[in-house]
Amino acid sequence: MTVTRSTGRRARLRAETTAEIKKVALALMASGGPDAITLRAIAREMGMTANAIYGYFATRDDLVTTLIDDVYTALADAVQSAWEAAPATDPAARIRAWAEAFRTWALTHPQGFRLVYGDPVPGYQAPEGGPAPDAARRVCTGLTALAAAAWPHARHLYDGSTFDWSDFDPGLLAKVRPAFPDLPPAAVALALRIWGHLHGLVSLEIYGHMRTQTTSPDKLFQEEIAQLTRTLGIPAER
Repeated sequence: MTVTRSTGRRARLRAETTAEIKKVALALMASGGPDAITLRAIAREMGMTANAIYGYFATRDDLVTTLIDDVYTALADAVQSAWEAAPATDPAARIRAWAEAFRTWALTHPQGFRLVYGDPVPGYQAPEGGPAPDAARRVCTGLTALAAAAWPHARHLYDGSTFDWSDFDPGLLAKVRPAFPDLPPAAVALALRIWGHLHGLVSLEIYGHMRTQTTSPDKLFQEEIAQLTRTLGIPAER
């Protein structure tokens, strides 16, 4: 009984310290940029010795990989849940749900967005297969699902398309082709086009470039998504 309680207490304290390390790392990134994430700086902020913090993360890169996995998984969960909640028969609603979930997550977790999609952490060496491979796959297949739903309406835009599988990164194709074996290369290009619309405006907002340009970034985002679905020929929601 005593041993079990002691073990449980140690596990709880370790989990709490690990969570604090990750929180401090993101705070350092917020104030000093990606290169501010160092184990020594985190230890200093937490009043720990450098040797003590190595007991939680052997290297700075281990910590960065864990952070990316955490935030990317949270993003994948958010957009997947939004997609699944939207009507399967309404591609416009599903695109909007995915887009709004993406923007909401990014605005709520700006440092997580910067860690995944912003400036790379200097010197960071990702593990083989990349960080957060499952989350990356889910986000990629989610975007491709948007394109797949839009494709019956938008395929005419790609008549005479010269896109070939060789135009895309093999890593991307390894994620999306097994999930959507019947989609042509042009549909993957459409997925990237949709991604460009979403990511571009959100990036401008996260990095503060919208602040002096408009007082209604939400309205601009909503109008962009509505215009995108109209351009793709997707019927309006019923």
